[in-house]
Amino acid sequence: MDKKRLKEKLELIKEPKILVIGDFAIDEMIYGDTERISREAPVLILLHSHTNIILGTASNAAHNISTLNFGKVSAMGTYGDDYHAPILLNALKEAGISTKYMVQDNSRPTTVKTRISGCCSQSVTQQMVRIDRQSSAPLSADIENKVLEMLEDAIKEHDGVILSDYHLGFLTDKIVASAIKIAKKYNKVIVADVQKDFAKYNGATAITPNQPDSEKYVGYFIKDEETLDSAGSKIFEELELQNLLITRGGSGMALFSKVDGKIKKDIIPAFNKKEVFDVTGAGDTVVATFTLGLCAGLDARDAMIFGNLAASIAIRQFGCHSVSFEELKQEINNLGDKL
Repeated sequence: MDKKRLKEKLELIKEPKILVIGDFAIDEMIYGDTERISREAPVLILLHSHTNIILGTASNAAHNISTLNFGKVSAMGTYGDDYHAPILLNALKEAGISTKYMVQDNSRPTTVKTRISGCCSQSVTQQMVRIDRQSSAPLSADIENKVLEMLEDAIKEHDGVILSDYHLGFLTDKIVASAIKIAKKYNKVIVADVQKDFAKYNGATAITPNQPDSEKYVGYFIKDEETLDSAGSKIFEELELQNLLITRGGSGMALFSKVDGKIKKDIIPAFNKKEVFDVTGAGDTVVATFTLGLCAGLDARDAMIFGNLAASIAIRQFGCHSVSFEELKQEINNLGDKL
């Protein structure tokens, strides 16, 4: 496909409205400068310089959607009754993400991953400790029922759904099964970004696991073309998918889909893999872009290409990076003859 045609197709991904359902969180990045050793204990004291709030986990997937389709995205998850709750909600709103379907759950903390980093005049900034505030317990029956009650209306309002599972309890079996059933009822695209519990997502439009997690599911290593074909076919058929996108790190991506009753495989290389700095959040970037492509009516291979391009941008940044539409458009010019 030539670059002009690819740019024309890219314009289509600005239009779909997406609902992201899953485990929403913020990354609280606290920075300080080395001051002295404490008199109370042999620990370093940092003089606080600044704090950054970054959208992580499902919040990062929603943020990537927002920067690509200019704010046509809604979040469905929980937040607690605590200090960080308004910080999460404000961060989502500032990123152009609707919080209409966010639910307060007083029994759970707002999920926060706090990273404390320090530096001195002769060193680079380094992370010193991370503190996680979270619960991985399943939702209570009351909160689960609240979510189930609004699920149909929420899905009807959008063109596609992303299930972003970080195993923090929101995506219960009932919520996942209901979301897939409702999406099928209204002919909506529903894509799951899964790490484990693959079978829970049976019947989704697509799933986007990475290769190591795919290997755990099938029970053997993917080490060549034959084992890739075998693993992809097994996952594809057992989960009754329309598309399976396996992300393979430096080896690119493999897409399995059904064409004329037969399973078709497409492989593309990793773009700009020599410039990898940080893979944090790259999976969220892939599922966001891939889902937008499917919802825009692109064939799955084109959607995969855009997901790969977006990931190649994200991994060249430190921490979670939400890829903008203009960044993705510019990246097409750097493709050369790789397609």
